[in-house]
Amino acid sequence: MDDYRTVNRASWDERAPAHAASSGYSFDRFVADPGFLSGVVRFDLPRLGDLRGLRGVHLQCHIGTDTISLARLGATMTGLDFSPAALVEARRLDEMVSAGVDFVESDVYAAVDLLGAGGYDLVFTGIGALCWLPDIRRWAGVVADLLRPGGRLFLREGHPMLWTLANPREDGLLVVEHPYFEREEPIVWDEGGTYVETDVTFVHNVTHEWNHGLGEVVSALLEVGMSLTMLEEHDSVPWEALPGQMEMVDDKEWRLADRPWRLAHSYTLQAVKA
Repeated sequence: MDDYRTVNRASWDERAPAHAASSGYSFDRFVADPGFLSGVVRFDLPRLGDLRGLRGVHLQCHIGTDTISLARLGATMTGLDFSPAALVEARRLDEMVSAGVDFVESDVYAAVDLLGAGGYDLVFTGIGALCWLPDIRRWAGVVADLLRPGGRLFLREGHPMLWTLANPREDGLLVVEHPYFEREEPIVWDEGGTYVETDVTFVHNVTHEWNHGLGEVVSALLEVGMSLTMLEEHDSVPWEALPGQMEMVDDKEWRLADRPWRLAHSYTLQAVKA
């Protein structure tokens, strides 16, 4: 099971420089405009509330654009990721924009050992993160341990129903192919390319991923003493999850071009530690 970290880290290490160089992550706009925020953070601005003065940690922060956006909203942020190559890019951007984020290298499950327990007002997890973790209950325990009493988790994630769908078909049908519920064995992918436009050819293309049903995520948080305060499902997601079947709508969000109300694309969840 530990091998999934090695396999996935190789994929992310190889892709991080290409992501940082792409227009999709907008490094140039972060540098040019001190008020610029990532699309992921902008989407949830009405839900995030006032972050000024909060101490936050962004788990699975990748190259740091969401982390720096939260810092620009007034939080004192730490970004945590297991990919050293991603953190090189995150620290480079942070240095260019003087955001003052502390980026640290760690697997999510070791976050409490590294950062300590009970010290954070906010745990943030952005889109496309949970699928890389094999055990959602263990993740929920990490979240609860990081938070002080009254602190909150803020999560936006691809909807588990979206993750179940087969690759787009010529007839346009949405076909359930992959697991909805968490399973012990991973879904193993061997796919080149990445989700941003790039001319880079990648070598490390095998990844191990897991789905986690919405009920499993909520139940895991309840089991560790968190109280659910918000759960909102959305009809859009910030990448072209089903190529050829989606259209771009507001602010780099994508949704099904044909009857998008058929499918929950993503969700935002908030939970508070007692």
